[in-house]
Amino acid sequence: MRHLLAHASGLPPHVKLYERAQDRAEARALIASTPLAYPPGTMSQYSDLGFMLLGWLIESALGDALDQLFAPIAAHCGDTLLFTPPANLRDRIAPTELDPWRGRLIQGEVHDENAAQLGGVAGHAGLFGTAAAVGAFGAAVLRSFREPTWLATPDTMALFARKTDVPGSSRALGWDTMLPTSSCGSHFSAHAIGHTGFTGTTLWLDPALDVYVVLLTNRVHPTREGDGIQALRRDVHDAVLTSLGH
Repeated sequence: MRHLLAHASGLPPHVKLYERAQDRAEARALIASTPLAYPPGTMSQYSDLGFMLLGWLIESALGDALDQLFAPIAAHCGDTLLFTPPANLRDRIAPTELDPWRGRLIQGEVHDENAAQLGGVAGHAGLFGTAAAVGAFGAAVLRSFREPTWLATPDTMALFARKTDVPGSSRALGWDTMLPTSSCGSHFSAHAIGHTGFTGTTLWLDPALDVYVVLLTNRVHPTREGDGIQALRRDVHDAVLTSLGH
């Protein structure tokens, strides 16, 4: 599980399960039979497959579906963090890609094809939220570094925020850590942790500065081609931290 959380399991980044699997059981079997790209623990390479497995491990351990298990967390964040949003929220959700596989513009449903084939609920994709709700989660993470909260204890947060010993990796457990080339720019401290999402989302937070930044953009509309998001992410984070005097 540590290897999966640190993207160091050896699993490749992506497999087009949606072209081969008709349901969750077939998808799990395909991942289980996927050859490893490298020996576990020897390097780090982001893997959708690893986080899909983590989602299924959580379901198996706790005996319920991932979206149901997430509901109490969403309640703490204002109930606007959710999988498979209802139709009445569609107009509040930015469209993503004109998807060749589904043959239509995607809006109000998960962009990732593998997650879509799994019903929109997966460990690596499918969560929708407002900036305020994601920010409420970020604030809870920051508080958990200082005191026990509904989310975690300081010891647990310190464990998950600590950079692993995987050679050449900046990854912690479930998070990335600060590098000069990180998407959080150059003003966060070495204690910062964060993560990005493929469609253009970002959450970075810094327990040393007591700051979090949520950036929810839409880099995949109308196509996933293009690389301007990296510079935009860094500039936004630098502007926010500068305005706060850091």
